[in-house]
Amino acid sequence: MFSIPRPPPTYDATSLSSLVNQPMFEQQRSMPYPRPLNHRRQTAPPRPSGWNRQSVLLFADFNSIYSLEKKLPEPPYHVFSLAKKKQMVYIVSLAGLFSPLSSNIYFPALGQISKDLNVSLSLVSLTITVYMIVQGLAPSFWGPLSDTKGRRITFIGTFIVYLAANIGLAFSNNFVTLMVFRGIQAAGSAATISVGAGVIGDITTARERGGLIGIFGGIRMMGQSVGPVFGGIISNYLGFHAIFWFLFGLGALTLLLILLLLPETLRSIAGNGTIRLTSIHRPLIYSFSPPPDELLDRDNTPMKNITISSIVAPLKFLLEKDVFITLFFGSIVYTVWSMVTSSTTALFQGRFNLNDLQVGLVFLPNGAGCVAGSYLTGYLMDHDYKTVERQYRQAKGIPADTPLNKKELVDFPIEKSRLRNIWWIIVIFVLTVALYGFSLPLNIITIPLVLQFFIAYTATAVFSFNSALVIDLYPGASASATAVNNLMRCSVGAAGVAVVQLVIDAIGPGPTFALFAGITAVLSPLLVVEWFYGEGWRKERKERKERLRAKEEQKKATDLEKK
Repeated sequence: MFSIPRPPPTYDATSLSSLVNQPMFEQQRSMPYPRPLNHRRQTAPPRPSGWNRQSVLLFADFNSIYSLEKKLPEPPYHVFSLAKKKQMVYIVSLAGLFSPLSSNIYFPALGQISKDLNVSLSLVSLTITVYMIVQGLAPSFWGPLSDTKGRRITFIGTFIVYLAANIGLAFSNNFVTLMVFRGIQAAGSAATISVGAGVIGDITTARERGGLIGIFGGIRMMGQSVGPVFGGIISNYLGFHAIFWFLFGLGALTLLLILLLLPETLRSIAGNGTIRLTSIHRPLIYSFSPPPDELLDRDNTPMKNITISSIVAPLKFLLEKDVFITLFFGSIVYTVWSMVTSSTTALFQGRFNLNDLQVGLVFLPNGAGCVAGSYLTGYLMDHDYKTVERQYRQAKGIPADTPLNKKELVDFPIEKSRLRNIWWIIVIFVLTVALYGFSLPLNIITIPLVLQFFIAYTATAVFSFNSALVIDLYPGASASATAVNNLMRCSVGAAGVAVVQLVIDAIGPGPTFALFAGITAVLSPLLVVEWFYGEGWRKERKERKERLRAKEEQKKATDLEKK
C-alpha cells in the first residue's frame, strides 16, 4: 500500500497550532490529498506533555514520505485563548469566594449567637478558631487529591461537603453542634482556594499569571467586603440560621456552574488543552457545544493514587528555605490582619452602640481594602515581572521575541520579580496596625475604619505576592503548594485569633496592636534574605532533584540488567 506524497509542511509563526499558512480547521477542509486507505485513528503514543496535535502528527504520520528537517518551535503552554482563561478564572474565583465569605459573613452575628445559645462572646469566638484550624488542615488532603485525580472532581467533592455542612448549621440549636458543623463547613470551603490556584497554574505562564492571580484574589476577596454586610442584614431581620441557608443556595449555584462550564485542567489529564476529556473531567456544556474533533486521546497511563505519603509530601515544601521564609512571613501578616478582623465586632459594637446590620457595614472598609489590594497588586506584579524580564534579557543578550523557559532558566530572578515592590507595602502595613488600636479610644469611628482599609489593602497585597511566588517555585504542584501556604497561614492565624481578645482585655487595644505591628517589623528582614539568597536555594533544589533522578534511573537500569 502506498500513500500520495504531500507538499512539505510549513509553519505559520502567527499560529502555534498550524503547520501550513492557514488556520488548522481551514487546512483540513482544503486538504486536496486523500488519506491512505488503510489509515486508521490511533491512540496517541507517549509524548511530551503539552504538545498539540499538529506537532505530534509530524512524528506520528508514518504514511508521509516527508520528514522534519528542522526543529519545531515550542508548542504553546496552553491552547486556550486569554478570554477562555479569564472565563475559567472567574469560575474558580467564585468558588474560592466561599472560604472568606463563610468566615466573614458570620462575624456580625456573633453577638446574636451568644444571646440565642446562652454562651459568652469569647466562647462563640472559639468557633472562628475551629474554622481556621480546619481551614488550614483540610487543603492538605484536597490539594494532593487535586494534583493527582483532577481539579473538577476535587471541586465537586469539596462543594458536596460544604453544602451538607450548611444544612447542619441551619438546624444547629446548641453550641457543640454549631462548632462541629463549622469545622465541617471549613473542610468543604477551604480547599477551593488551593484548587483554584491549581487551575490557574495549569493554564497560565508566569508572564500572564500575575494579572490573573489578581483577578482570582479580587473576586475571592469580595467575600471580605460583602460577606459581613449580608451577614448583618440576614441576622438582623431573619436570624443567624438564615445565613447558612443563604450560603447553601449560593454554593449550589456555584457547583452547578462548575459542572456545566469548567473543564479539567490538570496537565497529566488534559495536557495543554489538546487532550480529549471524558467522564467526570468533561464539563456538561461539551454535550451541547462539543470541542473540535482535532483532539488527542489520552494514553492509558494510570493516574496516581491518593495515599498517606502524597498527603504528607507537600509538608516537605516547608523544609525548603525559600518556601518556608515566604510562607512564614506571610502567615504573620495574615495573623495580624485576622486579629484585626475577628476583634472588630467586640471592639465596635459596644463602643459605638451598633446593631448587627451596622456591625456588618463596619466591615466594608476592610473588604474594600482586600478587593483593591488584590486587583491592583495583580497589575503591579505583571509590571514588575515584565521589568525584571526585560532586564534579564538585556543582561543575557536574549532577543525580545525568544520565549523563556523558566523551568530551565534557574538563574531567572523570579524572587525579585515578585518582591520588587513589597517593601513599601510592609511599611504601610506596620504603621497602620500600630496606629489602629490607639485610634479606637478617640471615639471617631472614621479613623479606625480608614486604618482598617489600609491594613486590609497591604495584607492582601502580601498574600498575592506570596501566592504567585509559591506557584512559581512549584508550578507542577501548585495546588499542593498553595495548600501548604494555607496550612501555615491558618495554623498561625488560629492561634492569634484565639488569644487576641485575651490580650486586648489585659493591656488594651492600643498596646496590643502596637505589639503585633512590632513583631511584623522585626520579622520583615526575612524578605531581604529571600531577595538575596532565594535564587541560590532554588539552584540547589534543582541540582538535588537532578542527582536524585539520576540515581533512580541508574537503579532502574541495574534492575533491568539483573532481569
